[in-house]
Amino acid sequence: MIKRLLDFFIATCALLLLSPILLVLAAIIRFKLGSPILFRQLRPGKDAEIFKMLKFRTMTSQLDAQGQLLPDEQRLTSFGLWLRASSLDELPGLWNVFKGNMSLVGPRPLLVEYLPLYNAEQQKRHQVRPGITGWAQVNGRNALSWQQKFDYDVWYVQHQSLLLDCKILAMTVLKVLKKADINQTGEATMSKFEGNEK
Repeated sequence: MIKRLLDFFIATCALLLLSPILLVLAAIIRFKLGSPILFRQLRPGKDAEIFKMLKFRTMTSQLDAQGQLLPDEQRLTSFGLWLRASSLDELPGLWNVFKGNMSLVGPRPLLVEYLPLYNAEQQKRHQVRPGITGWAQVNGRNALSWQQKFDYDVWYVQHQSLLLDCKILAMTVLKVLKKADINQTGEATMSKFEGNEK
């Protein structure tokens, strides 16, 4: 309950204070990448309840000759890469925190299609609200393997505390300033989770 109240208070203050920056970024994204300005995608939250996650758009909508979206690395512009490196693309997630879909700190919300692929241990990541940042993000982010990421997520669930959250938020600021671990080696973002080895 205390964590939720803090999330609500901080998200409310941040949205009010950052509203000029949000408006400027929205205008630049509209000019450089077109519409829509926001990237909306269904993600599983606490108890695997589905919600609509918001981020600033970082890719174009370029299609190939067959009318299919080009690969991520071809649609990710230098401006979009800068948005990701600076983590400014995550700012609309404060609205998800305000609404209670997300927390400031927790396991990052992954794709809905991954839900049936988790084993019993990995499913524990849904015992808490997903976060804008988390223990996996400050310990390697997209440079981690999927198994390492899940291990960090479950560790957080089992050891969560307000003190740990403060530590993660402080470490997140340092990661953002260093622009570290944004992409997985050889990938524009993170490779797709294909399930656990049998």
